[in-house]
Amino acid sequence: MPFLGQDWRSPGWRWVKTEDGWKRCEPFSPALEDGNNQLNDISHTVIITGDDENEKVYSTEDCEFAAKKRKKDHFRNNTDSQCFYREKWIYVHKESTRERHGYCTLGEAFNRLDFLSAIQDIRRFNYVVKLLQLIAKSQLTSLSGAAQKNYFNILDKIVQKVMEDQYNPRLIKDLLQDLSSTLCILIRRVGKSVLVGNINIWICRLETILLWQQQLKNLQMNKQVNNGLTLSDLPLHMLNNILYRFSDGWDIITLGQVTPTLYMLSEDRQLWKKLCQYHFAEKQFCRHLIPSEKGHIDWKLMYFALQKYYPIKEQYGDTLHFCRHCSILFWKDTGHPCTASDPNTCLMPVSPQHFIDLFKF
Repeated sequence: MPFLGQDWRSPGWRWVKTEDGWKRCEPFSPALEDGNNQLNDISHTVIITGDDENEKVYSTEDCEFAAKKRKKDHFRNNTDSQCFYREKWIYVHKESTRERHGYCTLGEAFNRLDFLSAIQDIRRFNYVVKLLQLIAKSQLTSLSGAAQKNYFNILDKIVQKVMEDQYNPRLIKDLLQDLSSTLCILIRRVGKSVLVGNINIWICRLETILLWQQQLKNLQMNKQVNNGLTLSDLPLHMLNNILYRFSDGWDIITLGQVTPTLYMLSEDRQLWKKLCQYHFAEKQFCRHLIPSEKGHIDWKLMYFALQKYYPIKEQYGDTLHFCRHCSILFWKDTGHPCTASDPNTCLMPVSPQHFIDLFKF
């Protein structure tokens, strides 16, 4: 049934007629829809069971009742999957208006935006992990019960992906460390008044996090056998060019441990100076000058010193976007129903910290 919502600019909600009246249908699961189609087909047939002596013929009404019950049980038992929605965007509003009542919460946004699919995209992986890390540090208690369940489901998929693909395990180790520290503090406060759910559930989740940390600690990188050209075969100027494109100091140090040649290039003063100038303002690193034994500035030590006092610039292949015209948060490739004449002029990339700030009241 088509229905026009309270906000005439929105596409409206999908409503389903039940015995208790009309109810809004928000969640959507592709697997559930397939099951619904099969169950609907079955509900219009007559099912005959039993032997010839004890034949039982079920009416269409009985089949419909059984189909509805199976749909409900399927939805309740599908605990491992995220709550899927048709729209992969969310309207961000912080106060009630005549068109819209209530406000949008962090938990709603976390459920509506498809983060489970986003972690499969190499461009968005670091973005989602950073967002989960920020939530773990300060906003975990702001999530609803469903959003917290969704949070740990996504985290489980991230750990599985890292174990299989061996992609950026250091980033996940930092996330799990921050999350375990937060949970230890919250559990000591006898979680009911702070965390949603039974305290035993959170203790089990903490044990799972410790298990993940142990698995990542024991992770062994697979050595790829390749008879072709390797990184060491590249000319020095190309290796140096690769190092200059890194924006994280730890990545430079890690790459420098591969070969003596890369170590020599990773210790270049000019490389670390460029890195400091990229992340920090001149006034900032002028306050923390660290001279070396030869009297020169030790830019490498200064980079890590400045990192403790000031935030570094973040780079992501793809981010969430916010439409200033529609006040809608969405992934750029999925789009949203924009009414602006030139939608591209209204788009603004949203960093993980900005995502958190959008839902602070």
